[in-house]
Amino acid sequence: MRTQVAIIGAGPAGLLLGQLLYKAGIDNIILEQRSADYVLGRIRAGVLEQVSVDLLEAAGAAERMHAEGLPHDGIELLFGGQRHRIDLHELTGGKRVMVYGQTEVTRDLMAARAAAGLTTVYEATNVQPLDFDGDQPRVTYEHDGVSHTLQCDFIAGCDGFHGVCRASVPPQQIRTFEKVYPFGWLGLLSDTPPVSDELIYAHTERGFALCSQRSLTRSRYYLQVPLTEKVEDWSDERFWDELKLRLDPEARAQLVTGPSLEKSMAPLRSFVTEPMRFGRMFLAGDAAHIVPPTGAKGLNLAASDVGYLHQAMTEYYQQGSYEGIERYSERCLRRIWNAERFSWWMTSLMHNFPEGGGFDAKVQAAELGYIVRSRAAATALAENYVGLAL
Repeated sequence: MRTQVAIIGAGPAGLLLGQLLYKAGIDNIILEQRSADYVLGRIRAGVLEQVSVDLLEAAGAAERMHAEGLPHDGIELLFGGQRHRIDLHELTGGKRVMVYGQTEVTRDLMAARAAAGLTTVYEATNVQPLDFDGDQPRVTYEHDGVSHTLQCDFIAGCDGFHGVCRASVPPQQIRTFEKVYPFGWLGLLSDTPPVSDELIYAHTERGFALCSQRSLTRSRYYLQVPLTEKVEDWSDERFWDELKLRLDPEARAQLVTGPSLEKSMAPLRSFVTEPMRFGRMFLAGDAAHIVPPTGAKGLNLAASDVGYLHQAMTEYYQQGSYEGIERYSERCLRRIWNAERFSWWMTSLMHNFPEGGGFDAKVQAAELGYIVRSRAAATALAENYVGLAL
């Protein structure tokens, strides 16, 4: 088989890239080691920057998002027992974010790809990107017990943190930067109305909490917990009781509890790999970087990578220009490090650190107070939260 672009990974990054390339008349095939049902079953975040919304529109996969998604003009910071609203829309000159679950984004992109009759090979095993340092890259894989070779012009590695693409790069050609945080997020998904119209980021003596949502009837809540905690030790009742202790009295009174649809534990990490291009293979999304979820940047960074890669490949095929391909890493990494800084800052601001003492707690309180008193500080938070244009 032959295609112009072989995309490894059928998560939102790979699917979005495939749809954008198709719209530009560029042939592509997606290989995914898991089943479609498994991919859709992964629970992830759902706060979309305008750049992500724009790319979904360009991909022809935004209709349901606009019908069912929830535009948000602000967020709330809870500290010292009181909530303080950050008006994203007013502070950024009219920008906002869209709350729409990553599972739904993936579902919409899958539907768009199927409607276009494009090829996605699910349950492709032993996938290997080869010869990407030359002019004739290829990907070998097995499907239904049969070995296949996919010849291509380029390989897009959208296969996540544990994927094969980054692992296929010779160690001497790649650098990694990593920070591991000493706690995780325990998340609970429930079919209950959100406790607030906007997201609540809570900094308390008991630890961080986040009140998020997927729709007007489905909520997602998170608690900061030690890495030693196990999901099975947290009953629904224990989770709700602990969340109430981290909320202000008004939110506590408004909180609607119910049985969990899913509970999971996520460790927090900051991770970046440089560069993101190796000959004719490109890394995008979690294959190249991880951010703590505090800043809501993970899916949005993956989308911006895809935006740059789509631009580069369109210029190559339509104009014969190699400039976008040459500058892919530079463009992506400038944006990635800005997001990494913001996510690290938000994580450091809102969480309790085991090694921190009274001094650290006082500095956090001072910084939070400064944000809500200073328009300049609030604007800096808002501009980073809504995201920068490509």
